[in-house]
Amino acid sequence: MSQQDFNPTLLVEVDTVDRSEEKSRSISQQDFKPVLLVEDDTVDAMAVKKAFEHLRIKNNLVIVTNGEEALEHLRNKDNPRPQVILLDLNMPKMGGIEFMKVAKAEDELRRIPVVILTTSKAEQDRVETFNLGAAGYIMKPMNHNDFIDMMDKIHQYWEMTLFPESY
Repeated sequence: MSQQDFNPTLLVEVDTVDRSEEKSRSISQQDFKPVLLVEDDTVDAMAVKKAFEHLRIKNNLVIVTNGEEALEHLRNKDNPRPQVILLDLNMPKMGGIEFMKVAKAEDELRRIPVVILTTSKAEQDRVETFNLGAAGYIMKPMNHNDFIDMMDKIHQYWEMTLFPESY
C-alpha cells in the first residue's frame, strides 16, 4: 500500500464510533463478580491483593490455599460464581492440575475461565493445563512493576470478555 492509498479519515470514523452503551451493557452483565485466587504462597497472594488495590480493581478477591478449598468454595451455592479463577499449580493437598481435572469435569464449574499463574516452566504442565481447558498460562514475574502489569492485562482480559449470562 502506498502512502497515497492511506486514508486517515477512515481511522477517525472508526475511532469516533460511540460504544459507551455497548460497553456499559457488557460490564453491567458481569461487573464486579469475584475473582477466585487459588494460591498457597502468602507472599504471592498478597502481591495479587496489592495489585488489585494498585489497579483499583473493584472485583472482590477471594483467596483459598489449595484445590480442595477452591472446590468447596465453588460448590457452595451461597458463594457467587467467580469471573475468573487465578490458579497456582504447585500446592499442598490438591494442586492446580488435579483441581482442573475435577472442576472441568463438573457441569457447574467447567465454563469458569481458569488462568494459570505459576513459576513452572515445564512444557508438560502447559500442555496438560491447556488440554484441560485453561484460558491462559502465565509465569509469575518476580519484579513488582512487571507483576502489576501482568495483573492489569489479566484484568483487561476478563473486563473485555463477554461471557454468556448463564455461565
